[in-house]
Amino acid sequence: MANSNHGTLRRPWLPDFCRLPRIAAVLGVAELVVLVIALTPHAGGRWSLPEFAAASVFALWLALIVAVVLCKTRVLIDRLPRWLGVAAAMSLPMAAAAFGAWCVQEIDIGLGYHLSLPAAESMRFVSSVALLTGLITGVALQYFTLREQSQAQLQAQAKAQVDALQARIRPHFLFNSMNTIASLVRSDPATAERAVVDLADLFRAALGAGQGESTLAEEIELGERYLSIEKLRLGERLRVHWQLREPLPRAMKLPRLILQPLLENAVLHGVSRLPEGGEIAVRIAADARRLQIMIRNPALRPRERDFDYALGHGHGQDSTAQRLAYQFGSAANMTSGYADGYYVCEVSLPLPPDLTGVAHR
Repeated sequence: MANSNHGTLRRPWLPDFCRLPRIAAVLGVAELVVLVIALTPHAGGRWSLPEFAAASVFALWLALIVAVVLCKTRVLIDRLPRWLGVAAAMSLPMAAAAFGAWCVQEIDIGLGYHLSLPAAESMRFVSSVALLTGLITGVALQYFTLREQSQAQLQAQAKAQVDALQARIRPHFLFNSMNTIASLVRSDPATAERAVVDLADLFRAALGAGQGESTLAEEIELGERYLSIEKLRLGERLRVHWQLREPLPRAMKLPRLILQPLLENAVLHGVSRLPEGGEIAVRIAADARRLQIMIRNPALRPRERDFDYALGHGHGQDSTAQRLAYQFGSAANMTSGYADGYYVCEVSLPLPPDLTGVAHR
């Protein structure tokens, strides 16, 4: 396969702290921590109102700094390997908090307000603020990340249902299929009957797109049925080469309608736009730990207005990537891109423990 620079479909894992609602939530968490500390019994007794106000201002100031740091470094952090990105997302706020605490400590000592620890315990104050910031940052990142994943899954499911409904009633696909079937009723009734069955199975799968799971075997069968219908319409312009490298984990659970939207993109945005048509290559293989899916089709290089699609952000691919990321987490990988007149989409998924090593059995 030709080398290509694929545009990844992976969304940034780090929550977006540039948004005002997210900043407000961070400030709210900081104030809540101050309130909890103030209400906790300690040897120094209750805080006075000026002490509480000073602690609140300091906490809100630090929270704002942390939010700005994570906002400005989000793109860079997301480019790092996940473990290194997590370390950076924790370390940068802690470093910013430590520096801020040191500045406040020096100002407090210089003005003689005695709102922080004495000069002899300066390092204790700085380290305590940094560690507390790290703890709160870790909890906040976990909460916001899980919340965004949950929202993304709900959006992906809703979008999958809408996309499936649109695919089910798409005028061109439906009318072309029915016209093709009608033209075959008398000349080739067996083929017409098979096309009707394939079309019914496609609609049935579309109706259940957001309900339950499918299997690799079902996804392959559905893809074959879709391509057989398009083959009747495009004739010799559409050629398909399946490379199913056995043994395959055919019982592996997958979200419904994973393969068909990718094949649909290959037909609609690739082969059907070329006067001479072309061949769609579908390769599915599994090694000891992962399932690999590759779809390759000839395609015209997109114009400027099609730039989003060139980066792999087509609606079908985007929905597929989100649902795979939700089910398999960061272990799922989906890339796409152009190379030498071909558009290539690749999916790599981890095998479940009960199917690990299936290719070597």
